[in-house]
Amino acid sequence: MPRDTKMSKVGSNVTLINVMKLAGLNTLGISLARIDYAPLGENPPHTHPRATEILTVLEGTLYVGFVTSNTDNKLFSKVLNKGDVFVFPQGLIHFQFNPNPYKPAVAIAALSSQNPGAITIANAVFGSKPMISDDVLAKAFQVEKNTVDWLQAQFWADNHN
Repeated sequence: MPRDTKMSKVGSNVTLINVMKLAGLNTLGISLARIDYAPLGENPPHTHPRATEILTVLEGTLYVGFVTSNTDNKLFSKVLNKGDVFVFPQGLIHFQFNPNPYKPAVAIAALSSQNPGAITIANAVFGSKPMISDDVLAKAFQVEKNTVDWLQAQFWADNHN
């Protein structure tokens, strides 16, 4: 059954089955996720600090990619269709995006850890508790402080109510 993506600001719904949800995975070093994407929905840039991920498209089309570490920061990306597979190496920032404005997409991801962890980049940077100083982020992103303040406000309201 398709999962609800309407409540998500990014248009996706990740259903993770890991050791916390299925104790039988303990010591097996694996977990699984189903990702449902609304039309134009995405699983935003994130990383799994403890797992490599292999993603298979079950329905629809996805534009996917990952970025290598400093100093190259090279993007490896591809458009995937039903049945296509892509690997995201452990710890690297990666994403998936449904480029179709009319049809949803579905993928399944296997991860090489019973507890892969997930760090969504924008949430971590702009929605941290307490907030990272806007001086720090303005310098890091080379933008004005009011831009950082606006971005933090988008994440702070959602994550701290």
